[in-house]
Amino acid sequence: MADCLFCGIAAGEIPADVVYRDDSVLAFRDIDPKAPVHILIIPRKHVAGVMDLEDEDGAIMGQAMTVARRVAADSGVSESGFRIVVNTGQDAAQSVQHIHLHLLGGRALSWPPG
Repeated sequence: MADCLFCGIAAGEIPADVVYRDDSVLAFRDIDPKAPVHILIIPRKHVAGVMDLEDEDGAIMGQAMTVARRVAADSGVSESGFRIVVNTGQDAAQSVQHIHLHLLGGRALSWPPG
């Protein structure tokens, strides 16, 4: 999608601190981190949000979770713990309309979030 920030990052048109990439998923550091480790994991395919997922997108989202496991290990938070968040819609503070996982770790996280 031409006006999507994350599509521009996935295409290499907008710079990002990329920590992982493959044919279907990209992971990069958040520019406004909320934890010492704050990495965004996106499918390269544009999907606006959870409610826009199609049945065939299951494999891509499964790959995103697998990448989250790998990135957590590479970032040193797999043993201490981390959180994966998917914000969906305006009331959940989804600021970019391209589905993405937030991987947060590197400190004790409180509950409830928000």
